Amino acid sequence: MTSRIPRDSRLRLVRPRSLAAAPRAMTQRPARRPAPRPPEGTPAPAELARMARAVLAGAARVARWADTTLGPGGDGDARIRAATAAGGTSDGASGSTSGGGAEGKGTLSDDAARRAAAELGLTPDQVRADWDVARLAGLVEVHGGTARPGWRLRAWNRDDSAVLRGWVAFFDAWSIAHPGPDGHEPSAVAEVVSAMPQVLSFLQLSAGPVPVPQLLDLLEQRVTELRTERCEISYGPRPEPAPEPAPGPGTGDTPLAPLLDWALHALAAVGALTCGDGQATLTPLGSWAVWVKLEQICVAAQSPAGNIEQGAEDMLRGCGRLRPNAARAEYRAWLAARPVGSAVTELLAAARGEDALLRGLAFEALRVVGAPAEPDVRAVVDETPLRPYALLWLAEHDGHDPEDAHLVLTREEATWLWVDTAAAVADHGEAPLLVRHLESAVQPTVPALLDEVRAVGHPRTVQVLVALAAAHPDPALAKAVRRAAFQVHTGRN
Repeated sequence: MTSRIPRDSRLRLVRPRSLAAAPRAMTQRPARRPAPRPPEGTPAPAELARMARAVLAGAARVARWADTTLGPGGDGDARIRAATAAGGTSDGASGSTSGGGAEGKGTLSDDAARRAAAELGLTPDQVRADWDVARLAGLVEVHGGTARPGWRLRAWNRDDSAVLRGWVAFFDAWSIAHPGPDGHEPSAVAEVVSAMPQVLSFLQLSAGPVPVPQLLDLLEQRVTELRTERCEISYGPRPEPAPEPAPGPGTGDTPLAPLLDWALHALAAVGALTCGDGQATLTPLGSWAVWVKLEQICVAAQSPAGNIEQGAEDMLRGCGRLRPNAARAEYRAWLAARPVGSAVTELLAAARGEDALLRGLAFEALRVVGAPAEPDVRAVVDETPLRPYALLWLAEHDGHDPEDAHLVLTREEATWLWVDTAAAVADHGEAPLLVRHLESAVQPTVPALLDEVRAVGHPRTVQVLVALAAAHPDPALAKAVRRAAFQVHTGRN
C-alpha cells in the first residue's frame, strides 16, 4: 500500500518554528511597541561601529592573518590549527585569557604565534592576546582542535551590525578577557562580576562622570544583597552554636575596593568606560550597550508573556503560545537578564525534559544565544534525544543554509526528529497540523515511514502513531498507522 499523499516536499519540519506558530496562537497578535530610540547624544550606528572596529582592530588583524596564511589557499593546514589540551598549549598565557578555560583549548599554537609575530611586527604574547580577543568577539570560532574564521570576520567591513554584535560579545566577556587579580578569593571575584551590571546601569543613567567612591558604595550594597539572597535559614532544631572561624578571604570582610579597581580597568580595556581623576565614565559604546540591555529587560517586563522572572522551562512554555518573532524577542530579553553560561545550562536542562515542544523551543532560544552556546551544544551531541537538534544547530552555526541544514542528519536521526516533532504537535497542536506533519517525512511512502519509525525506538512512538491514526481522514491509512502502533506496543515486527 502506498500513500495517497504527495511526496514532493523535503523534510521541512525538522526545525520547530512552525510549532511556535500553532493555529492556537495565530489569533494572538501582541501589540507592537514602537522601536525605542537610544538616549539623546548616542552616536549613529555607523559611528558606534567605527569605534568598535577601532577597539577590535588588533583582533581583526590577527584573525585575517590566520585566515590568509593558515587557512584554505595558504601554505598551512586546511583550517587554522589551534592547540588543544591534548596537543599542547602556548607557554605562559594559554590558560588566562582562553575562552576554553584551564585546559587552554583553542589557544594559538606556539609556532603560529611566533610566525604571526614576525609577520605582523608584534610579540608572540601580543599575538596570543589579540587571538583570544578575536575568539571572544566571534572573529574566530574554535571547533574541537581547530579554529576557523567566524562569519563576523567575513562581514567586518560591510556589516555594522555584525561589528557591534562582535564588540558586545567581547564586552560581555570582560572578566574572561581580563581575569581577576591574584590573591582574592574566587567567590569574592564572582560576586563583583555579578554585581557589575548594576554599577554599569547606574553609570549609564548618570550620563556622565561618577566618583569611584560612590560606585564603591553601590557595589558594596549590591554584594551585600547577593550574599543575603544566598542565605538559607534552617527551621529545624538548632544545634549548639560552634565557635565562629576567623574571617578570611571571601568573607564579608573582603575589601571590595581593589576588585572594583580591577573591574573598572578591565571594562576600560574593552572600551566600555574610561577611568581617571577618581571618576569613571561610560564611553559612547559602553553607554549604548548598557542601554540596549536595559531596554531588552524593560521590553520583557512589559511584554504580554512577562517571562523575564521565569525559569527556562516556564519561559519556553509561555513562548510556545507566541508567534515566532514575538518568541524570539522574549528569548532575547530573557537572555539579557542572565549570565550567558547559566542561561545556556538552563535551556539545555529544559530540552532534556519530556516535553518535545520545549526541546525544540530551547534550541530556538539557543540560536538567539549564538556562538557562546557552541561548546555546550557540541557537548550534548551524544545525547540521543538532543542529538538531531544539536546537529542542526551546529550546522547552521557553521554556515549552512537553514533550509538545507537537515542534510547533515542521517536517515535515522531525521526519523527520530520527525517522531519527536510529531509528539510536540500531538501534545500542543491540532489534528490538521499533525496530518500536515506527515507530509514532511523524508520517507517516500507511508509504509516506509512506519517501518523506520518502528525501528528508531523513540519512547513516544506509540502515542504519536495513535494520535496520527485518530487525526487522519483516510480510513485505510489510519488503519495502517493503528496497526503499526499496536505492533510497537506489543513488540512485534
